[in-house]
Amino acid sequence: MSKQKNILVALSGGVDSAASVHLLKQQGYYVEGAVIEFSPAHKPAVDSAQQAAQQLGVKLHVIQCHDEFNKNVTEPFCRSYMAGNTPNPCIMCNPTTKFKVICDKAMELGFEHIATGHYASTEIDENGFAYLKKAGCKQRDQSYMLYRLNQQQLKMLLLPLNSLEKTVVRQIAAEAGLSCANKPDSQEICFIPDNNYPRYIEENFGKCPEGEFISPEGKVCGTHKGILHYTVGQRKHLGIALGYPVFIKSIDPKSNKIYLARSGDEYADGVELYDCVYIPYKLDVNTTFECKVKIRSRASEVDAVVNVLPNNRAIVKFNKPERAPAPGQSCVFYKGDYILGGGFIHSQI
Repeated sequence: MSKQKNILVALSGGVDSAASVHLLKQQGYYVEGAVIEFSPAHKPAVDSAQQAAQQLGVKLHVIQCHDEFNKNVTEPFCRSYMAGNTPNPCIMCNPTTKFKVICDKAMELGFEHIATGHYASTEIDENGFAYLKKAGCKQRDQSYMLYRLNQQQLKMLLLPLNSLEKTVVRQIAAEAGLSCANKPDSQEICFIPDNNYPRYIEENFGKCPEGEFISPEGKVCGTHKGILHYTVGQRKHLGIALGYPVFIKSIDPKSNKIYLARSGDEYADGVELYDCVYIPYKLDVNTTFECKVKIRSRASEVDAVVNVLPNNRAIVKFNKPERAPAPGQSCVFYKGDYILGGGFIHSQI
């Protein structure tokens, strides 16, 4: 990590971002913090960041971007669920809002770099192309969540926690006297503190109508409470008793029907993707390449072949069938430690 004069660190008040500030200061950087108030629900995060900044002895910039967050994240997230998809709000937010806002603020202040508490790494080659890479600590790797960052964002980004275990990060924070040292990791959607996303969506966009469950034999076998309550691959809480195990195979928003399949039929040979990005540059149509892919954040990497299609679409064929790829989730491409890009899942093939 080459030293620069100053770095703006995204400071949320959690242990990862606070420890990042402490480490960078120890390495001789001049550091300031920035906390983003994405929505009214983020006010507690702003308070925590202010406390951390005071303990760390750094200046803190509070950036409010309610409108951008609603436009880029909240509304698309809700509409995606209402369309029968399973979106990942962090993947929506990172390139369009969080990193954009932090980079814009850094450039306004004359800072050359930004830093966050993510577990991943970057590399810039001799041609000036920036690559995203997995974290040195593979168990904490968050590169999946960052795959849509653009070249400017990757070139400005420093990731000081890259190779550290979480226990070490907490120890660093404790030795620095930070009150967030033992703060638990957040598990909820940041703008829905109680994590009840169906209620949040219905309160903001109206109640989702009930519809029909369709059995593996093609018959109506029950009533669902609205498609936003369900996801492809789901087995539990269906309220269906057919005498044998079933799961959700697909969701059709046009007919408002949810199609069920027998256990064992949940595997797909591949997926069609839309809105693909490639690091570090756009690939020619009909380019085909072998790589490993992940179809959800906690999935294992699997071997696949990617075929680049027009209009930022792609077909991914798995070497072995994969369980229940869900429309709306991301399929991310890997070659060793390098992330080659990815796209949103449109459908199974």
